[in-house]
Amino acid sequence: LVHAAEAVQLVPNRHATARGRVGAVALETAAPRRRRAVTHKVMKLQLSMLTLAASGALALAPLARRRRGPSSARRAATIDAPATAAPPPAAATEDGPCAVLLLNLGGPETSSDVEPFLYNLFADPDIIRLPAALSGLQTAIAWLIAKRRAPKSRAAYDSIGGGSPILKYTNEQARLLEHALNADGGSQQFKCYVAMRYWHPFTDEAMARAAADGCSSAVVLPLYPHFSISTTGSSLRALLAEMQATAPALMQRHTVVPSWQGSPGYVDLVAKLVSEALDDLEKTAPPGPKPTVLFSAHGVPVSYVEEAGDPYKRHIEETVELVTRRVKQTRGDETADFELAFQSRVGPVKWLEPYTDDALENLGRRGKDRVVVVPISFVSEHIETLEELDIEYREVAEDAGIKYWRRVPALNLDSDFIAELKRQVTGALDKPVMSSVDACIVNSFDLAEAPVGVLPGLGEPVELMNGRTMTVALTLTVLFELLADSRVINVLGLGAV
Repeated sequence: LVHAAEAVQLVPNRHATARGRVGAVALETAAPRRRRAVTHKVMKLQLSMLTLAASGALALAPLARRRRGPSSARRAATIDAPATAAPPPAAATEDGPCAVLLLNLGGPETSSDVEPFLYNLFADPDIIRLPAALSGLQTAIAWLIAKRRAPKSRAAYDSIGGGSPILKYTNEQARLLEHALNADGGSQQFKCYVAMRYWHPFTDEAMARAAADGCSSAVVLPLYPHFSISTTGSSLRALLAEMQATAPALMQRHTVVPSWQGSPGYVDLVAKLVSEALDDLEKTAPPGPKPTVLFSAHGVPVSYVEEAGDPYKRHIEETVELVTRRVKQTRGDETADFELAFQSRVGPVKWLEPYTDDALENLGRRGKDRVVVVPISFVSEHIETLEELDIEYREVAEDAGIKYWRRVPALNLDSDFIAELKRQVTGALDKPVMSSVDACIVNSFDLAEAPVGVLPGLGEPVELMNGRTMTVALTLTVLFELLADSRVINVLGLGAV
């Protein structure tokens, strides 16, 4: 049943996009997004699952408020873009420092953080994209999936030390970037803040710190080089709602780096790390078949790309092509074979292919015994590099007959990476203003949809659903089952048909 919940990602709604001049904030409302039919089977499974989760779901209101961090009022803020020209450039003020907001996913710091982190993740409509008819079940589904996945995820985090190191890396990246930006001695002061999407420090915490420090302008730098609905899109939606609710000055004076997948500095850095790994492989492995450089990117459901217009796959392919070209320029065309695969798929739906584990097994069948794995788009070490790649997929590779394994490190604290982040910030200030709305427009993502955590047609956030609402939902569930095929007794676990 929980797999069925994850499978709902098959039917994201196509976003109605708005078009406007570069640097403008005007947002035109396109045709209403079309509603997709929900099959009887999926509807029945979702409602049945709600019944099974009744005891836990009744307590979701206080649980959600405790776990999700940002207040309900802030998450309920609507997305109203100004209808006039763009605001002044972000740094065109000397009233206070310019905030640099580093957006990232976040991760649990301890084992006890794992379940609430998973709840926050799956409660995001940009992660599990339910059809409108089922959007009211978002909280219940998130609770169920978090409960189901927590033990396995907790074991995975325990295998890498009990928590994710992503916050430690991101905090240090922020510190080094702030130092680099202020080292030039210019009149504009910069202060860097970490804004995580699903764990502390949340977006509202970063905004509160920026306000307390008197920041009067901002550069928003997603630490996702490649735009995706589920990463940059979701983070910008939360950020914009928070700005509107608590920081109107920053709302009027901010600019966004929408994506940086083709930036020469980023491409050169990844190519350098790949070349270093190939050098090490040549020194330590005996002569043999040509090595394979396998780029492994985080996957997304195919429906995100084909139905919702997510540019993520295209962005990833652009980076892989540029890095491959750069490595061949420095090492020769025959230095290695280059392939792309996608990892971290969840549930039974079709994700971007080929899958990394399948690609490794295929290499083994082709007699390839040496591989350099490149975690593309991961800027910091975390669970998907330290556990999924280094442990799970390495075992797959060894079982497939791959004897020589090298994994390129994430960008982490490499000085070239900090220099690239600095170029992104200063470059954004030299270009026409790119608001949060604009950044999504150029990537075909519509921020004018229902705000994060708000039920369609209602003014209250999902986390404020109370016991009365759940009681009505449960009653309707039972009636639906009785009218469908009289299997309510089996669904409730009281008997078998």
